[in-house]
Amino acid sequence: MPPVIENQHELAHAPVPVRLAPPPMYQVVLLNDDYTPMDFVVHVLQQVFHKGGEEAERIMLQVHHKGRGVCGIYTRDVAATRVDAVMRLAHADQHPLQCLMEPIPPSS
Repeated sequence: MPPVIENQHELAHAPVPVRLAPPPMYQVVLLNDDYTPMDFVVHVLQQVFHKGGEEAERIMLQVHHKGRGVCGIYTRDVAATRVDAVMRLAHADQHPLQCLMEPIPPSS
């Protein structure tokens, strides 16, 4: 039961319960194409997403066989920064690699 407040001074100093929701999360996804070399995709996964060799190869193979692979789950700003980094690396090496971010529905 909340405390009973008897005057304005108490109201100004009364603790208010704060409910903070976690920030919305986004998954960063690499999309397959027929031109970007597999070793470049592994390099991107290691450089941008800090994946180890085995995990980078696993994600690269998922992109290759399933058409897409999730690189990580981040807050909106971090996800957008990672997408931008991938697109810059791909453009600098003249590869058509595509990367996007998708919102993850909040869990109930």
